[in-house]
Amino acid sequence: MQFKIIICGLDSIEARRWINATLIGMVDPEDPESLKPLIDGGTEGFKGQARVILPTLSSCIECQLDMHAPRPAVPLCTIATIPRQPQHCIEWAHQIAWQDKRKDDTFDSDDMEHISWVYHAALERALQFHIHGVTFQMTQGVVKNIIPAIASTNAVIAASTTSEVFKIATGCNPYLENYMMYAGEEGVYTYTFEAEKKLDCPVCGNLARKMDVDPDMTLGDFIESLGERAEAQLKKPSMRTEEKTLYQRFPLNWRSTQGPTCVSSCVI
Repeated sequence: MQFKIIICGLDSIEARRWINATLIGMVDPEDPESLKPLIDGGTEGFKGQARVILPTLSSCIECQLDMHAPRPAVPLCTIATIPRQPQHCIEWAHQIAWQDKRKDDTFDSDDMEHISWVYHAALERALQFHIHGVTFQMTQGVVKNIIPAIASTNAVIAASTTSEVFKIATGCNPYLENYMMYAGEEGVYTYTFEAEKKLDCPVCGNLARKMDVDPDMTLGDFIESLGERAEAQLKKPSMRTEEKTLYQRFPLNWRSTQGPTCVSSCVI
Protein backbone atom coordinates (compact mmCIF):
# COMPACT_ATOMS: atom_id res chain seq x y z
CA MET A 1 0.00 0.00 0.00
CA GLN A 2 2.93 2.39 0.51
CA PHE A 3 3.78 2.36 -3.23
CA LYS A 4 2.15 4.51 -5.90
CA ILE A 5 3.00 2.52 -9.04
CA ILE A 6 3.94 -1.14 -9.46
CA ILE A 7 6.37 -2.13 -12.22
CA CYS A 8 6.72 -5.80 -13.17
CA GLY A 9 9.88 -7.30 -14.59
CA LEU A 10 8.94 -10.85 -13.65
CA ASP A 11 10.07 -14.03 -15.37
CA SER A 12 6.90 -16.15 -15.37
CA ILE A 13 3.17 -15.97 -16.03
CA GLU A 14 2.50 -17.46 -12.57
CA ALA A 15 4.30 -14.59 -10.81
CA ARG A 16 2.43 -12.02 -12.91
CA ARG A 17 -0.91 -13.65 -12.08
CA TRP A 18 -0.06 -13.47 -8.37
CA ILE A 19 0.81 -9.75 -8.33
CA ASN A 20 -2.20 -9.02 -10.56
CA ALA A 21 -4.61 -10.77 -8.19
CA THR A 22 -2.95 -9.16 -5.17
CA LEU A 23 -3.37 -5.62 -6.54
CA ILE A 24 -6.99 -6.24 -7.55
CA GLY A 25 -7.72 -7.60 -4.09
CA MET A 26 -6.28 -4.45 -2.51
CA VAL A 27 -8.68 -2.07 -4.29
CA ASP A 28 -11.15 -0.37 -1.96
CA PRO A 29 -13.88 1.60 -3.82
CA GLU A 30 -13.94 4.07 -0.91
CA ASP A 31 -10.19 4.71 -1.12
CA PRO A 32 -8.82 5.91 -4.51
CA GLU A 33 -5.28 5.56 -3.17
CA SER A 34 -5.75 1.78 -2.95
CA LEU A 35 -5.71 1.49 -6.76
CA LYS A 36 -2.12 0.95 -7.84
CA PRO A 37 -1.37 1.12 -11.59
CA LEU A 38 0.52 -1.95 -12.79
CA ILE A 39 3.03 -1.59 -15.63
CA ASP A 40 4.21 -4.93 -16.95
CA GLY A 41 6.93 -5.71 -19.45
CA GLY A 42 8.28 -8.99 -20.74
CA THR A 43 10.47 -10.38 -23.49
CA GLU A 44 10.90 -13.72 -25.19
CA GLY A 45 13.78 -13.75 -27.63
CA PHE A 46 13.03 -11.16 -30.32
CA LYS A 47 9.46 -10.66 -29.09
CA GLY A 48 8.20 -8.50 -26.26
CA GLN A 49 5.20 -6.80 -24.72
CA ALA A 50 4.39 -3.86 -22.48
CA ARG A 51 1.05 -3.13 -20.86
CA VAL A 52 -0.63 -0.79 -18.42
CA ILE A 53 -3.24 -2.24 -16.08
CA LEU A 54 -5.52 -0.26 -13.79
CA PRO A 55 -6.77 -2.92 -11.35
CA THR A 56 -10.58 -3.40 -11.55
CA LEU A 57 -10.87 -0.70 -14.24
CA SER A 58 -9.03 -2.12 -17.25
CA SER A 59 -8.33 -5.56 -18.65
CA CYS A 60 -6.09 -7.42 -16.22
CA ILE A 61 -3.43 -10.10 -16.71
CA GLU A 62 -5.96 -12.85 -16.02
CA CYS A 63 -8.27 -11.42 -18.72
CA GLN A 64 -5.36 -11.73 -21.16
CA LEU A 65 -4.30 -15.20 -20.03
CA ASP A 66 -5.27 -16.94 -23.27
CA MET A 67 -2.75 -14.70 -25.07
CA HIS A 68 -0.07 -16.63 -23.17
CA ALA A 69 -1.24 -20.17 -23.82
CA PRO A 70 0.98 -22.91 -22.34
CA ARG A 71 3.46 -24.37 -24.76
CA PRO A 72 2.25 -27.63 -26.27
CA ALA A 73 4.33 -30.60 -25.19
CA VAL A 74 6.02 -32.64 -27.90
CA PRO A 75 4.71 -36.23 -27.81
CA LEU A 76 7.35 -38.70 -26.66
CA CYS A 77 6.55 -40.91 -29.66
CA THR A 78 7.66 -38.10 -31.99
CA ILE A 79 10.89 -37.65 -30.07
CA ALA A 80 11.57 -41.39 -30.03
CA THR A 81 10.66 -42.29 -33.61
CA ILE A 82 10.64 -39.57 -36.28
CA PRO A 83 12.02 -36.22 -35.06
CA ARG A 84 11.23 -33.23 -37.26
CA GLN A 85 13.04 -30.40 -35.50
CA PRO A 86 16.49 -29.99 -33.92
CA GLN A 87 14.79 -29.58 -30.54
CA HIS A 88 13.31 -33.08 -30.93
CA CYS A 89 16.81 -34.51 -31.34
CA ILE A 90 17.99 -32.71 -28.22
CA GLU A 91 15.03 -33.97 -26.20
CA TRP A 92 15.74 -37.50 -27.46
CA ALA A 93 19.36 -37.26 -26.31
CA HIS A 94 18.28 -35.80 -22.98
CA GLN A 95 15.34 -38.04 -22.15
CA ILE A 96 16.05 -41.30 -23.94
CA ALA A 97 19.71 -41.64 -24.89
CA TRP A 98 20.91 -40.49 -21.46
CA GLN A 99 18.74 -43.09 -19.70
CA ASP A 100 19.93 -45.77 -22.11
CA LYS A 101 23.65 -45.01 -22.03
CA ARG A 102 24.20 -43.30 -18.68
CA LYS A 103 21.32 -44.35 -16.48
CA ASP A 104 23.61 -44.64 -13.45
CA ASP A 105 24.53 -40.95 -13.72
CA THR A 106 22.14 -38.29 -12.46
CA PHE A 107 21.84 -35.66 -15.16
CA ASP A 108 22.98 -32.19 -14.06
CA SER A 109 21.99 -29.34 -16.38
CA ASP A 110 24.76 -27.19 -14.86
CA ASP A 111 27.47 -29.73 -15.66
CA MET A 112 29.10 -28.76 -18.96
CA GLU A 113 30.29 -32.32 -19.55
CA HIS A 114 26.68 -33.54 -19.33
CA ILE A 115 25.46 -30.81 -21.67
CA SER A 116 28.27 -31.58 -24.10
CA TRP A 117 27.35 -35.27 -24.10
CA VAL A 118 23.71 -34.46 -24.87
CA TYR A 119 24.79 -32.04 -27.60
CA HIS A 120 26.95 -34.62 -29.41
CA ALA A 121 24.27 -37.31 -29.06
CA ALA A 122 21.65 -34.90 -30.44
CA LEU A 123 23.96 -33.86 -33.28
CA GLU A 124 24.50 -37.48 -34.29
CA ARG A 125 20.77 -38.18 -34.31
CA ALA A 126 20.09 -35.01 -36.29
CA LEU A 127 22.52 -36.17 -38.97
CA GLN A 128 20.69 -39.50 -39.21
CA PHE A 129 17.44 -37.70 -40.00
CA HIS A 130 19.02 -34.93 -42.11
CA ILE A 131 17.99 -32.26 -39.60
CA HIS A 132 20.07 -29.10 -39.37
CA GLY A 133 20.35 -26.52 -36.63
CA VAL A 134 21.47 -28.39 -33.50
CA THR A 135 23.91 -26.12 -31.64
CA PHE A 136 25.49 -26.21 -28.21
CA GLN A 137 23.61 -23.04 -27.24
CA MET A 138 20.30 -24.54 -28.36
CA THR A 139 21.08 -27.68 -26.38
CA GLN A 140 21.56 -25.61 -23.24
CA GLY A 141 18.33 -23.75 -23.89
CA VAL A 142 16.24 -26.88 -24.48
CA VAL A 143 17.66 -28.82 -21.54
CA LYS A 144 17.32 -25.88 -19.15
CA ASN A 145 14.16 -24.56 -20.82
CA ILE A 146 15.94 -21.26 -21.38
CA ILE A 147 14.75 -18.64 -23.85
CA PRO A 148 17.75 -16.51 -24.85
CA ALA A 149 17.62 -12.85 -23.83
CA ILE A 150 18.17 -10.38 -26.65
CA ALA A 151 19.69 -7.13 -25.38
CA SER A 152 18.00 -4.95 -28.00
CA THR A 153 14.56 -6.43 -27.25
CA ASN A 154 15.08 -5.91 -23.53
CA ALA A 155 16.07 -2.29 -24.19
CA VAL A 156 12.95 -1.60 -26.27
CA ILE A 157 10.60 -3.06 -23.64
CA ALA A 158 12.45 -1.40 -20.75
CA ALA A 159 12.14 1.95 -22.55
CA SER A 160 8.45 1.38 -23.21
CA THR A 161 7.58 0.48 -19.61
CA THR A 162 9.70 3.33 -18.23
CA SER A 163 7.93 5.75 -20.55
CA GLU A 164 4.53 4.60 -19.29
CA VAL A 165 5.61 5.02 -15.67
CA PHE A 166 6.82 8.55 -16.44
CA LYS A 167 3.53 9.45 -18.15
CA ILE A 168 1.42 8.13 -15.27
CA ALA A 169 3.59 9.76 -12.61
CA THR A 170 3.65 13.19 -14.27
CA GLY A 171 0.42 13.26 -16.29
CA CYS A 172 2.40 14.75 -19.19
CA ASN A 173 0.80 12.50 -21.83
CA PRO A 174 -1.94 9.86 -22.12
CA TYR A 175 -0.69 6.46 -21.00
CA LEU A 176 -0.89 3.24 -23.00
CA GLU A 177 -4.36 1.74 -23.43
CA ASN A 178 -3.30 -0.85 -22.73
CA TYR A 179 -1.19 -3.46 -24.60
CA MET A 180 1.81 -2.98 -26.87
CA MET A 181 3.23 -5.94 -28.78
CA TYR A 182 6.73 -5.84 -30.21
CA ALA A 183 8.25 -8.24 -32.77
CA GLY A 184 11.81 -7.97 -33.98
CA GLU A 185 12.40 -11.27 -35.77
CA GLU A 186 12.22 -9.79 -39.27
CA GLY A 187 12.54 -6.03 -39.17
CA VAL A 188 10.74 -4.13 -36.42
CA TYR A 189 6.99 -4.34 -35.87
CA THR A 190 4.82 -2.98 -33.07
CA TYR A 191 1.09 -3.12 -32.54
CA THR A 192 -0.95 -1.39 -29.84
CA PHE A 193 -4.51 -2.24 -28.89
CA GLU A 194 -6.91 -2.10 -25.97
CA ALA A 195 -7.27 -5.59 -24.53
CA GLU A 196 -10.82 -6.62 -23.65
CA LYS A 197 -11.91 -6.58 -20.02
CA LYS A 198 -13.74 -9.85 -19.58
CA LEU A 199 -16.83 -9.90 -17.39
CA ASP A 200 -16.24 -13.57 -16.59
CA CYS A 201 -12.59 -13.04 -15.60
CA PRO A 202 -12.08 -15.10 -12.40
CA VAL A 203 -10.00 -12.28 -10.86
CA CYS A 204 -11.53 -8.96 -11.89
CA GLY A 205 -14.90 -10.04 -13.34
CA ASN A 206 -18.21 -10.73 -11.63
CA LEU A 207 -19.69 -13.45 -13.84
CA ALA A 208 -19.12 -17.18 -13.67
CA ARG A 209 -17.04 -18.66 -16.49
CA LYS A 210 -18.51 -21.61 -18.31
CA MET A 211 -16.36 -24.52 -19.48
CA ASP A 212 -17.25 -27.48 -21.67
CA VAL A 213 -16.42 -30.73 -19.88
CA ASP A 214 -16.46 -34.27 -21.21
CA PRO A 215 -19.06 -36.07 -19.04
CA ASP A 216 -16.99 -39.26 -19.19
CA MET A 217 -13.91 -37.51 -17.80
CA THR A 218 -12.82 -38.44 -14.28
CA LEU A 219 -12.33 -35.73 -11.67
CA GLY A 220 -8.58 -36.36 -11.80
CA ASP A 221 -8.47 -35.98 -15.58
CA PHE A 222 -10.50 -32.77 -15.40
CA ILE A 223 -8.18 -31.28 -12.78
CA GLU A 224 -5.15 -32.14 -14.91
CA SER A 225 -6.81 -30.67 -18.01
CA LEU A 226 -7.20 -27.29 -16.27
CA GLY A 227 -3.45 -26.80 -16.48
CA GLU A 228 -3.52 -27.26 -20.27
CA ARG A 229 -6.50 -25.01 -21.03
CA ALA A 230 -5.40 -21.62 -22.33
CA GLU A 231 -8.24 -19.87 -20.49
CA ALA A 232 -7.54 -21.58 -17.14
CA GLN A 233 -3.89 -22.66 -16.70
CA LEU A 234 -4.55 -23.84 -13.14
CA LYS A 235 -1.68 -26.14 -12.24
CA LYS A 236 -2.58 -26.97 -8.65
CA PRO A 237 -6.28 -26.26 -8.17
CA SER A 238 -8.58 -27.36 -5.41
CA MET A 239 -12.19 -27.96 -6.41
CA ARG A 240 -15.56 -27.60 -4.77
CA THR A 241 -19.23 -27.23 -5.61
CA GLU A 242 -21.53 -24.83 -3.80
CA GLU A 243 -22.33 -27.62 -1.35
CA LYS A 244 -19.08 -29.49 -0.72
CA THR A 245 -15.37 -29.85 -1.43
CA LEU A 246 -14.56 -32.30 -4.21
CA TYR A 247 -10.78 -32.12 -4.04
CA GLN A 248 -8.45 -30.27 -1.67
CA ARG A 249 -4.90 -29.96 -2.92
CA PHE A 250 -3.58 -29.18 0.57
CA PRO A 251 -4.92 -29.94 4.05
CA LEU A 252 -7.43 -27.33 5.24
CA ASN A 253 -5.02 -26.05 7.90
CA TRP A 254 -2.01 -26.04 5.55
CA ARG A 255 -2.16 -22.31 4.87
CA SER A 256 -2.01 -21.34 8.53
CA THR A 257 0.92 -23.66 9.29
CA GLN A 258 2.99 -22.95 6.19
CA GLY A 259 2.53 -19.19 5.91
CA PRO A 260 1.19 -17.13 2.99
CA THR A 261 0.62 -18.94 -0.27
CA CYS A 262 -1.42 -18.70 -3.43
CA VAL A 263 -3.61 -21.71 -4.17
CA SER A 264 -5.80 -21.75 -7.27
CA SER A 265 -9.38 -22.90 -6.84
CA CYS A 266 -12.24 -23.78 -9.10
CA VAL A 267 -15.90 -23.64 -8.19
CA ILE A 268 -18.25 -25.81 -10.24
